[in-house]
Amino acid sequence: MAIMKTTLTLALLLSLPALAGPKEELSKPLTTIVNSVRYGRDNAALKLFAAEEQGKLLVADSWAKGTDAQRKEFQDLFLTLFGKIAFPKIRKNFENLDTILYDEPAVDGAKASIASTILINHPLKKQELKVKYQLVKQGSAWRVVDVAVLGDSMLIGIRDDQVQPILKEGGWDALLKAMRDKAAELKDVQLK
Repeated sequence: MAIMKTTLTLALLLSLPALAGPKEELSKPLTTIVNSVRYGRDNAALKLFAAEEQGKLLVADSWAKGTDAQRKEFQDLFLTLFGKIAFPKIRKNFENLDTILYDEPAVDGAKASIASTILINHPLKKQELKVKYQLVKQGSAWRVVDVAVLGDSMLIGIRDDQVQPILKEGGWDALLKAMRDKAAELKDVQLK
């Protein structure tokens, strides 16, 4: 009887889902993005980005000056352009992905950062990329705001080199026109 009770208790404990700690909770959307991009599920990856937070960072002080329609169009265009430009390059790098090691995250309320080391095992050259992610919690899910590779923020580079110069020159209208033009130029690149 005691053996049966112990076996039953052990079986129940093993069947309970493991409680996810902060590291697992934050690394899960990142792993999903990596695997989605790696295996051509671009739209699934894009859903894990915090488009509004990205827009606020990219457009900075001009965010409040835009209409709801302009901000929405910006978010949609930015995600589309990002997926069409970045994902094919990232997918090529991930062909030889070996593993991703995540550090312990730093969580501050609804914001978090987590660093990782991505190991690429290319037949000609092994590569180690240091990547740090900024995330925000939206509802019960963590979404990626920014990615820094070797210390260089993706969004700050895009903001300073592309978005802000266009905004200073012609405001929201010029920015959205430039983004529409680039999207038209990339119309043949399909997000899967």
